[in-house]
Amino acid sequence: MHCVRKVTDDLYWVGADDHRLALFENIHPIPRGISYNSYLLLDRKTVLFDTVDWASCRQFLENVAFLLGERQLDYLVVNHVEPDHAGSVDEILLRYPDVKIISTEKAFRLLRQFGFSVEGKTDVVKEGDVRSFGKHSVTFVEAPMVHWPEVMVTFDTTNGVLFSADAFGTFGALNGKLFNDEVDFDRDWLGEARRYYTNIVGKYGPNVQRLLKKAAGLDIKMICPLHGPVWRSDLGCYLDKYDRWSRYEPEERGILIVYASMYGDTESAAEALAAKLVEKGIRNVEMFDVSGTHVSYLISETFRLSHLVLASVTYNMGIYPPMHNYLMDMRALNLQNRTVAIVENGSWACAAGRLIRSFLEEKMKNMKVLDEKVSLRSAMTEKNVLEMDALADKLARSVRDSAQRG
Repeated sequence: MHCVRKVTDDLYWVGADDHRLALFENIHPIPRGISYNSYLLLDRKTVLFDTVDWASCRQFLENVAFLLGERQLDYLVVNHVEPDHAGSVDEILLRYPDVKIISTEKAFRLLRQFGFSVEGKTDVVKEGDVRSFGKHSVTFVEAPMVHWPEVMVTFDTTNGVLFSADAFGTFGALNGKLFNDEVDFDRDWLGEARRYYTNIVGKYGPNVQRLLKKAAGLDIKMICPLHGPVWRSDLGCYLDKYDRWSRYEPEERGILIVYASMYGDTESAAEALAAKLVEKGIRNVEMFDVSGTHVSYLISETFRLSHLVLASVTYNMGIYPPMHNYLMDMRALNLQNRTVAIVENGSWACAAGRLIRSFLEEKMKNMKVLDEKVSLRSAMTEKNVLEMDALADKLARSVRDSAQRG
């Protein structure tokens, strides 16, 4: 049975939700599911913008067939070849053999690599090219490495709709609510939007900045991403988030404490630090156990907040493995421009703090590591309480100073 939503008078959402997939890209937990968005334009020519993952193909095909009725599909625009969006291209080709595929040369190369039979059906476009389908004319904007090399976005110059590929997407199934003004986005979606951006696109901030500069020259009225809600109001708010994230500028002044504790002593120290920070007026403090929290959530929170405390035990003369993995993800996703404090622990030969500092300063960009450090020997002592007070003072001043500068 079909399930479609009207986007504009002649544009329809024909995608599908997936509640069964546990891990996006087989890495990131998606407890609230995911949407695969596809859009069908019913102009003098019929135009499908992207497809869906193979897992949701049946629903997608029913949606397309319902809206087309007796009409044929004239064009398929492929903005992004990743299989969760191009996975149903072959099924479209089987059912609508006369369809023409519009995409970039790099996209066609990837489609062939994935085994799609596109020969004789290609319409290659590049930056600035225009295609008209009747009332609607669209132009194409190349967006390489946002977050694959072949990506383009398509702008409908007639109604101001931007088909934005994976840009401006988010984790989470739609559950019937298509538009951003049909949900409480800040409460229910912003965290998943941030987690999606930072973990999927985060590495490519400079590329996102280039796309934002191009988008600034377009009269965008609506953003239709490939995942998550369609934006038809408050576009500036979401564009500002992308601008901040892609410049690696924190959204909020606050402190994230990530701790690695084997038997609870380092955790206890982290809790003591959190309490001292709140007593000093820093209320925006979050704590996570690196061993019990999926790294995608840690990365999202690290992008959100201005200050970071890494509290880690020493393990086999090195950094505790889950903490090291977190650091590696931060580096891989190009995180930068944060102020970091270190709490280390070791019953003998304590090395975690030195190694973490070296990693931050030598392998990452623009990471300011505070000289104040707390060094535990198994558990906190009165001496450590004094060190913790000094660290809390330094962190609180730094947060307040950064807020004044911001």
